[in-house]
Amino acid sequence: MNRLKSLVIGILAISLAGCGQTVVETLNVTQGPQVNGPGAGKSIVILPFADYSQGDLQSAQRRNMVITESMTDKFISNGFVLPVQEDVFDYLVDEKIIEGTSYQQSNTASLEYELQADWSEAMKMEIRRYKNQIETDVSQSQTKSPGTHRLTPTKVAKIGRHFDADYIVRGRILEFKTRDEATWAPWKKGILPFVNGGTNRILNGFANSDEYDERNEALTGALIGSIIGYNAGSMPFSDKDSLFELSGSSSNAVLWGGAGYGIGKVTHTSGKVDQAAVQLRVWIQEASTGNVVWSNRVRVLVSPESILADNQYDTLFNLAIEKGVTTLVDHFVTYGM
Repeated sequence: MNRLKSLVIGILAISLAGCGQTVVETLNVTQGPQVNGPGAGKSIVILPFADYSQGDLQSAQRRNMVITESMTDKFISNGFVLPVQEDVFDYLVDEKIIEGTSYQQSNTASLEYELQADWSEAMKMEIRRYKNQIETDVSQSQTKSPGTHRLTPTKVAKIGRHFDADYIVRGRILEFKTRDEATWAPWKKGILPFVNGGTNRILNGFANSDEYDERNEALTGALIGSIIGYNAGSMPFSDKDSLFELSGSSSNAVLWGGAGYGIGKVTHTSGKVDQAAVQLRVWIQEASTGNVVWSNRVRVLVSPESILADNQYDTLFNLAIEKGVTTLVDHFVTYGM
């Protein structure tokens, strides 16, 4: 009785101790501006990036914002002075360098609701196609996204004078997407997808379609299961037992082969390793003349280190953007100034 009482008290104590909140705080510029940094005493203006990656207008705004914020943090940490980004955007709109555009998503809420309903996969594919067509038509009817504009040296100098800037930053978003990482590391894919998928790739190579690939993986699983079952001794059938008029090793091979077939079909949709791919091109121009003083391009691929790591898209893309921007800015302050 005393043990039960102690157990109940312990559970209550743990429950009460776990009633708080977990707080995660991130301060990007922890040391503040460097007084003696490479950009000390210099001002820089970041213009909206031209977005040539895939996506709608709303996602283009988010991509531009995250990249600009990351670049702002990195320039500040190197001692540069930057104007407020909203002031830059408003000035570009007032000067008719770019056109203000509504970033509200097209009204496809009803179609999104239907996608959650119990329709067949063929019907859902048709709804998605129609939804994508509506969003594409809306995007094409609106003005192009910020950043896709041509600037003459005179306009660059005018922007520089208005913000009293030394440099103007312009750039392109060339790639911003997820892809499957080409890896066979078992700590990333999982044990079963590694064994079955790897064996299937060795035996059958690449299939023409996903459907054929699923069939091949199922057959590979059946083959592996049959081999294991045939050599499993008396698990689960001994020489005295029979299955489908088969006995001993043959019975085990049939049973294990059937189990392997099912596992092979399941592992076809497992073991996916998402990878964030971000590619940026950046130009930095001298504000007084409009001359390009530095330019470079970076491509960053980020994927989870293991099956236990955080694989959410925002984490992967934030790390990719942070790494790409850091590499570009560090290269500029080292070789471009």
